Amino acid sequence: MSWSLAIHGGAGLVRRDSLGPDEIRTAEAGLNAALDAGVRVLGSGGTALDAVTEAIVVLEEWPCFNAGRGAVLAEHGGVELDAALMDGGRRVGAVTGVRSTRNPVRLAREVLEDGHHVMLAGPGTDRWARLRGLEQVDPAWFVTTARSEQLARVGGSGGVYLDHDDVTGTVGAVARDVHGGLAAGNSTGGMVNKRQGRVGDSPVIGGGTFAWNRTCAVAATGHGEPFVRACAAHRISDLIELAGLSLADAADRVLAEVRELGGTGGVIAVDAQGTLVTPFDSGGMYRGTARPGERHVAIW
Repeated sequence: MSWSLAIHGGAGLVRRDSLGPDEIRTAEAGLNAALDAGVRVLGSGGTALDAVTEAIVVLEEWPCFNAGRGAVLAEHGGVELDAALMDGGRRVGAVTGVRSTRNPVRLAREVLEDGHHVMLAGPGTDRWARLRGLEQVDPAWFVTTARSEQLARVGGSGGVYLDHDDVTGTVGAVARDVHGGLAAGNSTGGMVNKRQGRVGDSPVIGGGTFAWNRTCAVAATGHGEPFVRACAAHRISDLIELAGLSLADAADRVLAEVRELGGTGGVIAVDAQGTLVTPFDSGGMYRGTARPGERHVAIW
C-alpha cells in the first residue's frame, strides 16, 4: 500500500486581484510546510491520524490562515476556536470555543485518545487542556493587527462574514497511510464577527469532518451552516457505500446539494484506495496534495 495526503487552507471568494505576490508566496509556503509535516509522518510509516494532526498544527501556527494564531475574531473581539479529528476506526475528538489552548487540534486529539467523550465545548475545553498538559497562551496571542482591523470593518457594517477575500480560511487535512488507515481533521476560527458561541461545520462530525476506513476521509471548508444541514462529509461516504459512486462523483454531488442550500465551498477527500480529490465551487481554495514522488499546491 502507498500513502496519500491532502490539505486545505480554506475555500471562498478568493479574487486573483486581491492577493499580491508576497501574500501568494506566504500562503504557498504555509501549504508546503504543512505538506512537509504530514509527509514526514506518512513516509516513515506513521499513521494517517498523526499525519493529519501534524499538518494541521503547522497551519494553526501560520498566521495568514483562519485557525490558531491569526484566526478571525468573534463579536467580542477575541477568538473562539473549533477543531475536530476522526480516524477511520471511528474514533472522534472535537472541541469548540477554545480561547487559550495554543493548538486546538492537539486538544481535539486528546479528546479522541481519552475516549470518554467526543466533544468538549466552551470554558471546559481550556480547563481540560490544562489538566492534560497542553500549552496555554494569553488569548491576546491569537489576535493579529490584520484581524483587529478586519473586525472593525465588518463590525462597523453590522455584518457577519466568511473570511474569503484575504489569504485565509479554515484549515484541514485528510490522509491514507501505508496500513490502509484513513483520517480527517479541521481547525478554524469560524466567521468574522460571529455571534458568541456560534459553531460551524468544522467540529461537527459528519458535517465538515468524517472518516471511515471502508469508504473515505473528508474535510470540508466554506459556509459552515449549509454543510451542516447537508451532513456533507458523511453524505459523501454514504454515496460511496450505498450508491456505489466514485469519490469524485460523490463529492461533486454533495457540493451541488450544498449549493442548493445556499452555500459554497469545497472539500478535500481521500478514499480507501488512496484516490485524492479537491473539488470546490468558490473563487478559490488553498490546497495541497502529496503522494510518493508527487506534490502540488494551488489557490485557484
